[in-house]
Amino acid sequence: MTTRAPKDDHDEAGLRVGPPAASAAGVPGVVHGLKDVLEQAGVRRGVKTLRVLNQQRGFDCPGCAWPEPGKPHLAEFCENGAKAVAEEATVRRVDAAFFAAHPVAELAGRSDHWLGQQGRLTEPMLRDTGDTHYRPITWDRAFDVIASELRGLASPDDAVFYTSGRTSNEAAFLYQLFARTLGTNNLPDCSNMCHESSGAALSETLGIGKGSVSIEDITDHADLIVIVGQNPGTNHPRMLTALEHAKRRGSRIVAVNPLPEAGLHTFKNPQTVRGVVGKGTLLSDLYLQVRLGGDLAFFQAVNRMLVDADAVDHAFIDQYTTGYDDAVAAWQKLDWDDVATATGLPREAIEAFVAEVRQAESVIVCWAMGLTQHKKAVPTIREIVSFLLLRGNVGRPGAGACPVRGHSNVQGDRTMGIWEKPPAAFLDALESEFGITAPRRPGHDTVDTIRAMRDGRVRVFMAMGGNFASATPDSDLTAAALQSVPLTVHVSTKLNKSHALAGQRSIILPCLGRTERDVQAGGEQFVTVEDSMSAVHASRGTLRPASRQLRSEVGIVCGLASRVFGPDGGGVPWASFAADYTAVRARIARVIPGFDDYEAKVAVPGGFVLPHPPRDSRSFPTASGKAQFSVNELEVLRVPPGRLILQTVRSHDQFNTTIYGLDDRYRGIRDGRRVVFVNPADLVSLGFADGAMVDLVSEWTDGDRRAPSFRVVSYPTAPGCAAAYFPETNVLVPLDHTAEVSNTPASKSVVIRLEPASA
Repeated sequence: MTTRAPKDDHDEAGLRVGPPAASAAGVPGVVHGLKDVLEQAGVRRGVKTLRVLNQQRGFDCPGCAWPEPGKPHLAEFCENGAKAVAEEATVRRVDAAFFAAHPVAELAGRSDHWLGQQGRLTEPMLRDTGDTHYRPITWDRAFDVIASELRGLASPDDAVFYTSGRTSNEAAFLYQLFARTLGTNNLPDCSNMCHESSGAALSETLGIGKGSVSIEDITDHADLIVIVGQNPGTNHPRMLTALEHAKRRGSRIVAVNPLPEAGLHTFKNPQTVRGVVGKGTLLSDLYLQVRLGGDLAFFQAVNRMLVDADAVDHAFIDQYTTGYDDAVAAWQKLDWDDVATATGLPREAIEAFVAEVRQAESVIVCWAMGLTQHKKAVPTIREIVSFLLLRGNVGRPGAGACPVRGHSNVQGDRTMGIWEKPPAAFLDALESEFGITAPRRPGHDTVDTIRAMRDGRVRVFMAMGGNFASATPDSDLTAAALQSVPLTVHVSTKLNKSHALAGQRSIILPCLGRTERDVQAGGEQFVTVEDSMSAVHASRGTLRPASRQLRSEVGIVCGLASRVFGPDGGGVPWASFAADYTAVRARIARVIPGFDDYEAKVAVPGGFVLPHPPRDSRSFPTASGKAQFSVNELEVLRVPPGRLILQTVRSHDQFNTTIYGLDDRYRGIRDGRRVVFVNPADLVSLGFADGAMVDLVSEWTDGDRRAPSFRVVSYPTAPGCAAAYFPETNVLVPLDHTAEVSNTPASKSVVIRLEPASA
């Protein structure tokens, strides 16, 4: 067993480019996933972990939020799930000796891949003002430093409490309670950067900011599944199994995406004979290569065609919706030349899709960040809801809206109150339950947090998980803003870029991972999470913690709160919560609707599903009491000659900002990440050869931003469009280039030019 971490990967000299794959998963997926587990965790530890991954008495994958089926397979995990477990169950360690050998300046120059591969954090660390290295600090001393800063703030709003999507329900509930007891709603989270647009649009149109389908709707009932702006083969691989079940039952699948993705072409399920020795399952019946930013025009055109053909459910529209006549009037004004320019699709292709829709009794639309990270993301998702409403595809089996969340509990964190704009009813319930005075003024979301740090309005920044520096836009600006903060605190399992680009003083608090046993004064504990389809279930780790000094996220929040608020805890029994998580769940049950009888419900194998009025009873908690058709202005994204529209994407060896390796098998990339995918015809018109080295330069109102030394890869992306990996290209995304309403970074529509490499 090797425990050696790889060399740094900034040198791209070994980068190799081959043809993209025609299928996803298969035997190579199994081999690559198990290879990482065996290399980092070893045979015994690795097998022990994988056999309970996503099982009903095991732990929830720390990767994506795709739900488990009612009867999980014995190997209910994907390649990237295995890699996520390998990263957490690794026997590599980042201890005091490591930090003594590596000054912070050196770590800041390392890649995200190298940092993540060093291993698990083992003890609290402090880099004090002016220090060149992190040094060990006791838990008591760490809490004292943080508490002193928080108690000394001129205003509670001078502190910010960020959350990543892996935080459990229990920890998230206590974290927001801590912030609001302190007196602030500054609770930005990773949802601000991914599905905030979905929540905003769905709340406006259906009355609840969550998807309206179950996994059974996909596997057992849907006639047509539309996958738009999503790459499940890399980002939600277990979804491919559900799509295969649907396809073999007779469902039709349509993919709408600027990039052809192997996982939406053919799936080789390694748990079936046909996936191992056969041809696999052809998934997509129709592929529509839409231009970046063209999804709004696409769905407007589809809706116009359905109305013109009178292929709508008038009875449903009359009984359950409002705004139909205004929406129809707007669609009738649609300019077909604008549609063609915006979508890049011939009218015949859109008509072919409409034919699929008309033949289907039940339709589901799935989407991810390919839709949510555009300026017009919220109007686009509103238009998708109108598309569903036209034929009554909400509130019946096999039909509905399916935003596929990324991180494993990002939806649960929002349910628990991690939100900078909480509803008054939630704050009222907190006040009634705990006797606190909850702040009512809106807090900072993620983008506004960066602005506030830049402007010197943040004194303490605390992150519960995540890699803020690498997840956020405008990398140089964000790094400078983060480093200007007097104190940053990171609760983490592993080393990442945010620890190296931290504040004037910085503290790292190492925590337990999902894979590890959590034993407190009240005995062995479990936590709960909510998946992408509103199912809540338990998660129990089985491994011995990586270090005796690790504390649970619940324990860290409670320990800090006790230190900040004094012996009485500000009226909140923090010590009791830390000792026994059933006490936390009892309070959640009294504060948050749908969690009544929480302990009993979550004890049932598979847990329980939260109520969703549009799905459950076709009731819509909107202002009008009905589902809302909307009028959305079409904006055609036009770029100057010689420019491209760039979208940032993940590689297959990646989950969010965690880089597992340097390959993207599905796109033919080996041993490197600094590549830009460009349509062959665009390369000819721009005068660049396949394989040329270029700088990517984004253009914005306040000037240019540059990402140097990328290799051009000729690739069949939509004409006029390009793609490159994040976080390497986050530097190109201007801080103020955000989606309307949601303020989500518009990372999928950045105007760039290519220049010969400057170095």
